[in-house]
Amino acid sequence: MKTNHPSAVLFDLDGTLIDTAPDFIRCLNEMRQQHGLPALPADHIRRSVSNGARAMVRVGFGLEPDHPDYLNKHTAFLDLYEAGVAVETRLFEGMDALLQSLEQREIPWGIVTNKPVRFAEPLVQALGLAERCAALVCPDHVTDRKPHPEALFLACKQIGADPEHAVYVGDHERDIEAGRNARMQTIAVRYGYIEEPETVDLWQADFIADTVNHLAKLLQ
Repeated sequence: MKTNHPSAVLFDLDGTLIDTAPDFIRCLNEMRQQHGLPALPADHIRRSVSNGARAMVRVGFGLEPDHPDYLNKHTAFLDLYEAGVAVETRLFEGMDALLQSLEQREIPWGIVTNKPVRFAEPLVQALGLAERCAALVCPDHVTDRKPHPEALFLACKQIGADPEHAVYVGDHERDIEAGRNARMQTIAVRYGYIEEPETVDLWQADFIADTVNHLAKLLQ
């Protein structure tokens, strides 16, 4: 770390701070069941969770956005997910202790996600994080989503933190790119929803954390 007391620590949401995969898996397999299709293995779906509903429709039904039935499936998936956004979703094991450590050291933390506010806000509320996080920035709040740095700059502004002394943690190449574009220090987490884990080393993150405990040590 540039400093052992960063001005702020910002996290991506899905696959970094919280494990949303169980609810994505549940919703997609429920939809497949409605269409008379067998359930897919959890691991097969889990890898693509970071890419959102579009990836779920591709994985579950083999449809791309130009297919005539794509929009119906996409809308149905989002409606199903919104109805049960935090049924099985939890903080990753060890993450609550990491957040408590930041709070005890008076280091503010926030969330910068590409997840729309209609899902992110109720999810953060349901997990008891709304009162704890100093910023929640979604695509609805900015003109350009990650990897553009606008959302990271906005979160730092809300927190009153200097981006050059802040840290961004994510499980997707676009997270690391956004952090670099904001001139922040970056940590890639290998425990997240990564389609090709071997590519993480190529993302040019300042650090790579293999587990939440490893991440906690990097942030100490």
